Amino acid sequence: MKIKTGDNVVVLSGKDKGKTGKVVQVIESISKGRLFAVVEGVNKMKRHLKTRRAGEKGQIIELDGPIDISKVQLVDPKTNKPTRVGFKIEGKTKKRVAKKSGEFID
Repeated sequence: MKIKTGDNVVVLSGKDKGKTGKVVQVIESISKGRLFAVVEGVNKMKRHLKTRRAGEKGQIIELDGPIDISKVQLVDPKTNKPTRVGFKIEGKTKKRVAKKSGEFID
């Protein structure tokens, strides 16, 4: 997987284009066959909660919604610019590599 939880990413398209944030969660949709990423501060959604007991008030909670993984790109740790991700085998381990700087991500 090219983008993992904890990575810094930039949004490439949509209403939040240009925003950067940390990946909180990566979700795989089996029915759609796609990957989604939940990024801090991106794709804000409001969720309305009803009361559970009499006398309580309802709430409106703001959550970060999932965004398609094809709409985000990893931020290069060296140059702080968006970069594609490649893989290199070093010894017996496979590591992710930033294409722009050639630096290891993991």
